[in-house]
Order: sequence, then C-alpha cells, then structure tokens
Amino acid sequence: MNRAELADFLRRRREALRPDDVGLPPGQRRRTSGLRREEVATLSGMSTDYYTRLEQQRGPRPSEQMLAAIARGLRLTLDERDHLFRLAGHTAPSRVSRADHVSPALLRVLDRLHDTPAQVMSNLGETLVQNPQARALLGDETGHTGPARSASYRWFTDPAEQLLYPPPDRARHGRFLVASLRAASASDTRAADLARLLAAKSGDFARLWEAHEVAVPFERRKTLVHPGLGEIALDCQLLFTDDLAQVLLVFTATPGTEDAEKLRLLSVVGPELL
Repeated sequence: MNRAELADFLRRRREALRPDDVGLPPGQRRRTSGLRREEVATLSGMSTDYYTRLEQQRGPRPSEQMLAAIARGLRLTLDERDHLFRLAGHTAPSRVSRADHVSPALLRVLDRLHDTPAQVMSNLGETLVQNPQARALLGDETGHTGPARSASYRWFTDPAEQLLYPPPDRARHGRFLVASLRAASASDTRAADLARLLAAKSGDFARLWEAHEVAVPFERRKTLVHPGLGEIALDCQLLFTDDLAQVLLVFTATPGTEDAEKLRLLSVVGPELL
C-alpha cells in the first residue's frame, strides 16, 4: 500500500469534482471548487473520519469493497479505479468478469434526477446505485450480498420479490429476467454460473432457461405494486452504456394522474411508506 500516493490521488480527485458534478448545491463559504471530505464520505457510504484518515495517510488498508465505494463516490473512470486499487495494494478487478463499477456517465445523469425514481443496474440484474426516490418506490436493492444481488436470483428464490408486480404481469417479467440472463451469459461467465445455480434451485427457472429465449422485450409501460400506495402505473426509460454492461432506469408517471401524485408523495415521505 502506497499511503502517500493514495492520499495524494484521493485529494486531487476530490478537488477536481465540483458540487454540481454529483448533484449537490454549490453551498456557501467553500474554500475551493472541489468537494469537501464529508461530502465524498457521504457519497461513498462511509464515515468522514474513515475517509479523512485515508487522505491523511493514516488508518488500515481499505478493503476492496471500500475502494469500490470510494471509486463510485469520486466518479472515477475504470482506469482511475484500477489505479486506486493498485495504490491500496490490491489487484485491480477484472473488467471482463465484473460490471459493478458504476459508469461515471450514468452517475452524472442520476445525480441530476432529484424528483423521479432512478437506479443503475448491471447486466446481471444487480442494482448498483439508487436515488432516494427509487429506494422509496422499490425498497433498498443495494444491500443484498452473494447471488441475491441479482434480481433474477431473488425472483426465482424469494416469493416476496414477485409481490412488486401484479399477478397477471409476473410470468412475462420472469421470462424477461431469464432472457436477459441468457443474453448476458454469452459474454459473462458470472451470468452462466448464476444460471447453473438457479437451475438447481428453481424448476420454473430451469424450464424457462431451456426455452433459450434472448429477445423478450422490456416492458417500458409497467405497473408496480407499492406496499403503502398500491398499484402505480409508470413509464420506464432506459439509458445503456456503450458496452451494454449497465443501464440507467428512470421511472416517470403521466402528469396530472393519480400515479403522478403517488410519485410526488413518495418524494416527500420516502421510505416511511414502505
């Protein structure tokens, strides 16, 4: 671990970011145009003290999980992320087998969406980051570990996961999840591994997998069932990275409808309605 170089790199990346780069207001009495340490810590999901010690060349070597969080908080590119890992004495994650480094371009769009649910997902159906409105609508999908990080895994192993959709829509959504995983398995070994695990656990998944579908269209107009507000009809827009490894989902409702009012209520009250 190169403490001095790591501290310098973190400080310079932090100072290169402006508040509006990450969706924060400019604020008052800023000594520099960069972010404050506490802002980076919040964006990275860690304590200010922990992050400050890294910039001051103190504290233990950060884990790969903490480094990935810092890379996301600082909106690092893949090259910058790899450099961060190496400075901390870790091998940089494989770019072929891992798609959990959130695209900075998608993050910049997400940072500007303050009044509508949005989240970034991987090609394995892993929710990588959500804004507060998405957590209020869908629950916190970023806290899962292991295979359960994948929406496909949860759909076929946890009956509660299917409660998000009305009963008539569940079969089609299951087909879409399996078809997406099948498409991802052609270039991502993790997808193939997940499929083998699911086939052993779920007869429904195994049956759909054998159908070898890869072209079940995504339902852009969908109805979700919120535990506190009931059914909400939404439009879902998709923005993909160039390599199709990640996608930004943005949920909107038709203005002037009851669904739009429900989304507005979620923005105000948030997770308390869950």
